[in-house]
Amino acid sequence: MRLTQTPRPFAGLAHVASLALLAVLASGLGAAPATAQPYPSRPIRMIVPFTPGTGIDILARTVGQKLAERLGQPVLIDNKPGASGNIGSDLTAKSPPDGYTLMMTVNTYASNASLYRNLPFDPVKDITPVMQITVGAMALGVNPAMPVHSVPEFIALAKSQPGKLFYGSPGVGTPHHLLMELVKQSTGIDVVHVPYKGSAGFVTDLLSGQVPVAFLPIHTALPHVRAGKLRLIAVAGSKRSTFAPEIPTLAESGIKSVDPDLWYGLMAPGGTPREIIDKLYRDILAIATLPEVRESLTKQGMDVVTSTPDQFGLLVKSDLERWARLIRETGITAE
Repeated sequence: MRLTQTPRPFAGLAHVASLALLAVLASGLGAAPATAQPYPSRPIRMIVPFTPGTGIDILARTVGQKLAERLGQPVLIDNKPGASGNIGSDLTAKSPPDGYTLMMTVNTYASNASLYRNLPFDPVKDITPVMQITVGAMALGVNPAMPVHSVPEFIALAKSQPGKLFYGSPGVGTPHHLLMELVKQSTGIDVVHVPYKGSAGFVTDLLSGQVPVAFLPIHTALPHVRAGKLRLIAVAGSKRSTFAPEIPTLAESGIKSVDPDLWYGLMAPGGTPREIIDKLYRDILAIATLPEVRESLTKQGMDVVTSTPDQFGLLVKSDLERWARLIRETGITAE
């Protein structure tokens, strides 16, 4: 007897369909790595919320060039000055949190949160710290015509003439302004603020004696000190400046509650993935150790002082609280 097998016409079709499905899955698996491109795969924009040629702009360009070499992608510096840095900060806050927009900023970022009542962004939630990179020192300078050579002498003179001494700054809410307000609050002296529209006129009048005293960045002050046009009596910071180690700090001069450093650091839009933040931190930490980078930043009056993203976040929050308290108690406003 010969057995015959009943034809199964749909079995062949099912087999073909299975093979087709496997082919589709295989092609999909093969395509996945092509779509999950490593970071970065295109140019990065680094916003600088101040004008070209400033210290923070030079910092951004110095770091940006080295970062581009490490990442293999261009880092494009985008200056967005205005409103004491708020325009650039707002642009950063509203950019996609994908690692392709960064911002190099300075500690006016923290004071602005209280100086401007209607900021269009949340400085804690909408922007996230990447790392602190440098600090710069502010110095208390007096015109040589002033009969003071130390902080105690300055305080004594101010107390003998309440409301009659003037101090200058590049504008309301600048570090130059807020530092003197901290000194006033700590010592009880009454000196009158004269705000200028930028640094040029302010420094000119300080050197001519129109405003006899002011805080200014130490690297800006030193050339005038060497020329005999300015006298430094103290440095505002946690330690003496490497650029003028002979000048005492405010704490050493008897004002122990005023020790803010002028920090500079990198930030990114809030919500940027932590793995991107950590990668940027590692790369910039390596850049900050390069001798040529340190030398370049030293010429701008900056000391390299790095921090982790979390440490930088704590510093920003601390400054937010410090300046909020001062501004609330003094009634300062930039609006």
